[in-house]
Amino acid sequence: RVSPSVVNIVVTVEDDERASNLPENLFPAQGQGSGFIIDNEGHILTNNHVVQDAEKVEITFFDGTTIEAEVIGADPDSDLAVVEIKVPSQNLRPIVWGDSEEIKVGQRAIAIGNPFGLNGTLTTGIVSALGRSLPTESGAFRIPEIIQTDAAINPGNSGGPLLNSKGEVIGVN
Repeated sequence: RVSPSVVNIVVTVEDDERASNLPENLFPAQGQGSGFIIDNEGHILTNNHVVQDAEKVEITFFDGTTIEAEVIGADPDSDLAVVEIKVPSQNLRPIVWGDSEEIKVGQRAIAIGNPFGLNGTLTTGIVSALGRSLPTESGAFRIPEIIQTDAAINPGNSGGPLLNSKGEVIGVN
């Protein structure tokens, strides 16, 4: 039920070191992550580190359809970003939000994403702890209220939803 709301994100970034040794854009550097549709207006939530410095962002839906997207908002300190796609609202399946006040240590945690570019991957675990904080990449800020889980998170899962057992979003991988 939730998989159609989860997208694969492929970004192209300019790699100055590689670019100086190769003809222009012969082999652009690419990165990959996950995201999820949050409304019928075409907004997708992901991690900032997935789309940071992206020159091109491509979204691939559960059915294999690929469309270009634009980063419209980013907060490096919380490691969150919003990208926007232009598609008819009837083609979008927004995620359902859970209530963060109801999360308890020991409850099931489900991570959906696209590790290694493989779509529709689901792993499960439990909520191991609540209220943790995590330093940002710059070290200037700590992200508060982190949900710690033992659900397996692999490269490419970043930006995907962390769900409760009802399939509602309780966090971002």
